[in-house]
Amino acid sequence: MEMAVGPVAAAPHAADRIDGVWRSDGYGTVLSIEDGRLQEYQATAVSCLRGNTARRTGQGGSGSVIYTGDDATVYRIRPAADGAAATLHFDGSVGDRRLLRLPALPAGCAKAAPTGALATFDVFWQTFEDNYPFFAAKKIDWQAVRDRYRPRVYDGMPGTELFALLREMVLPLNDAHVGIDAGDTGGFGQSRPGTMIPGPGLDRQAQAFVEQHDLVGTRLRTFANGRIGYARLPDGTGYQRISGFGGYDGNSPAYARNSAILDQTLSQVIRPGLRGLVLDLRIHGGGSDALALQVAERLTDRAYVAYAKRARNDPTDPGRHTHPQPVRVQPAPDRFRYTGPVAVLTGGETYSVGETLTQALKQRPARTVRIGQNTKASSRTFWSASSRTAGPSACRTRTVCSRGHQPQPRDGHFRDTEQPLSELGFWLDFCAE
Repeated sequence: MEMAVGPVAAAPHAADRIDGVWRSDGYGTVLSIEDGRLQEYQATAVSCLRGNTARRTGQGGSGSVIYTGDDATVYRIRPAADGAAATLHFDGSVGDRRLLRLPALPAGCAKAAPTGALATFDVFWQTFEDNYPFFAAKKIDWQAVRDRYRPRVYDGMPGTELFALLREMVLPLNDAHVGIDAGDTGGFGQSRPGTMIPGPGLDRQAQAFVEQHDLVGTRLRTFANGRIGYARLPDGTGYQRISGFGGYDGNSPAYARNSAILDQTLSQVIRPGLRGLVLDLRIHGGGSDALALQVAERLTDRAYVAYAKRARNDPTDPGRHTHPQPVRVQPAPDRFRYTGPVAVLTGGETYSVGETLTQALKQRPARTVRIGQNTKASSRTFWSASSRTAGPSACRTRTVCSRGHQPQPRDGHFRDTEQPLSELGFWLDFCAE
């Protein structure tokens, strides 16, 4: 593990080259770094709001410097040789962000954030205007939304009324990666009509149903704080249910801890003797893309490109994006790797990283089939990174900034079907081919 707690005396030259102000290419983020402290800002054309803070906690590989936030977020920043650019990596992410040095903090970042309902509305609308990449795909005229709703906002507007209006604005996006956190006033998240937002209650119900009906009374062994279940069926088929990639340790949200627990779990369930593997992602609330790739790495003996990521990076031009970053699956070193047939079960409650794992397994160079319904995303693209901004009236928005692109399917290895899990004859025939 590449992290140490406490003062860091090593490699002051790397830290010195990182000190200063940086703007990310995409994501609307500005970082101010000085004397071992990192302050994050979320900047739009009309606002600059303080975000997370972190302190320098260590030195990583390739000349990077590590900063750790109070929420256990780990930033790894690697300066370029000329000092004019740098690379930012978050533990748990599958991609990097490019940082460009600024001469000074934008003027708006040094001012107190404006208050009142109109200011909150303007920051909320502008955050989507600058960052959201799917207005065209969803046929939403965001300027027309502003023209319709802003006249209804007035200073002194009750928080409950403003929250209801903002919720109404984004509801047509039908996007599980868009949310509002208004503290005691309320919160908003959504699911596709006819589906439910995954949560602990739904998860428990689903596990009980699977044990009683699909596994005919076989009880699942549970791992990772109950988020992973597994059973080896009498015919040698493994059934693995994953409800999320994170939350594996109730005492630590750190990515490194979650990764270690997942590694231990996979070593106990992905073992020699498997005749086939059913990977159930039907009730899946999301989490870390990097943890999802750990699963894919146990299911191949050949490296391959899973997908590519890019982010919108021009607030005035929704058509401009960062250069796509290929995301590769590397066979897990020094671990047993299963290369037989895999069935991936999906449904309307397969959210976020459940979808990116499905995309990654689509390119798996071994027999793979998807069984079930369409996942949460309404389009055939997915997105896995988000940026948060805090509005001046304690209203926080979560907006999507990045999207993924899938390479063309190869060799017919991936097949879609609407067959239910109960039709196990399909699965058995598939394994026998």
